[in-house]
Amino acid sequence: MDIVDKARRSAMMAGIRGKDTAPELKVRRAAHALGYRFRLHRRGLPGSPDLVFPARKKVIFVHGCYWHRHDGCRYATVPKSNPAFWAEKFEKNVARDRRVLEELADLGWDAMVVWECETRDATVLNERIASHLGQRGIDELQS
Repeated sequence: MDIVDKARRSAMMAGIRGKDTAPELKVRRAAHALGYRFRLHRRGLPGSPDLVFPARKKVIFVHGCYWHRHDGCRYATVPKSNPAFWAEKFEKNVARDRRVLEELADLGWDAMVVWECETRDATVLNERIASHLGQRGIDELQS
């Protein structure tokens, strides 16, 4: 992998979205196809979870392996240029993620993190979502 110049790296990073990413859309489609209904990006909750299931007090975050440092994942690479900056950036991201999960737990919310690489296998993704959310309730089936 070649070192990318500062201007090119900046342009690449500016193009990365925080919402409506391809992995997030996969998780949303899967949850909806399984019959679950949800709200998106509730700002009133710590971390603005990607999917919020208010009646269940459960949330799902869809984390990119690169930005959120999926441990042991081949997608959690480190840029060769300016490694000190990136190490600090990634440490702050991981610390924020941990803090957000603790805050949600303190508020009585059950959170699950789906990693970007886990969205590639639809069967496994469906099983994880169903396991986290449990049986659909009558109120959800009628809505």
